[in-house]
Amino acid sequence: MNDAAALFAVFGHPIAHSQSPWIHGEFAHQSGIVLEYEAIDATPAQFAERLAAFAARGGRGANVTLPLKELALDLCAQVSEAARIAGAVNMLTRVDGGWHGENTDGVGFMRDLADRHRVHVRGRRALLLGAGGAAHGVAPALHAAGVSELIISNRTAERADRLADAIGDPAGVHTRYWDKLGEAGNFDLIVNATSAGRDETPGFALPYSLVGARCLCYDLNYGEVAHGFLAWARSAGAQHAFDGLGMLVEQAAEAFERWHGKRPDTDAVHDSLRSRAPALATGD
Repeated sequence: MNDAAALFAVFGHPIAHSQSPWIHGEFAHQSGIVLEYEAIDATPAQFAERLAAFAARGGRGANVTLPLKELALDLCAQVSEAARIAGAVNMLTRVDGGWHGENTDGVGFMRDLADRHRVHVRGRRALLLGAGGAAHGVAPALHAAGVSELIISNRTAERADRLADAIGDPAGVHTRYWDKLGEAGNFDLIVNATSAGRDETPGFALPYSLVGARCLCYDLNYGEVAHGFLAWARSAGAQHAFDGLGMLVEQAAEAFERWHGKRPDTDAVHDSLRSRAPALATGD
């Protein structure tokens, strides 16, 4: 692909905090690729119109973040199997006059765990907190990676049920009411995909009994907004407690490779972001 002056973007609301333009700029510099990468603010009501305007200007690809991932699915002419199962799209590529949608959240999450933290999830009993766009990306990846059981809990139970149904394994994927989590036993893996810390939602006050002796706790958020969950995890005795900064970089690298055919080195970019992570907000 000839990417001279190619136009890319990230869509979300809000989006001013986004690290994606900087990340893709660093990847492009590594790879000797010239590109333009914008951050475009779009509310759910504005998204279709602003995406169409971006395409009309020659937009070649886009990342999609909160709260637009599930809406992006409906704007695609075709979607990958991962995006179909997730019911959410975080990466758009212009193909034959339409958008091809993919979801790189799951693979980015797994790469961060396996390659950066040297942790594998096979055989772990897992709890996923939340059922929004980010949860839709990682839930199928957890299932495919061989967790022994996946329990999904969300304050709106119907959304958790829909996510579990989409995975299609009633024997291995279950839901639990949020206020009944204290009866769920303990887990080897707890993933936070909720908005706690990102808005006015109160911080974490879940039972410590959820955290098993070898539990890994992972917040898909990063920076200050992840502090509440990670503090809860450490207080509960979790063996590991990670935020989602590595996932942010790895899912971006996956998109970059699919667009440009070159795999960037993520470690330097991750380390640079980590050095200022406490000041970062959440989001792609």
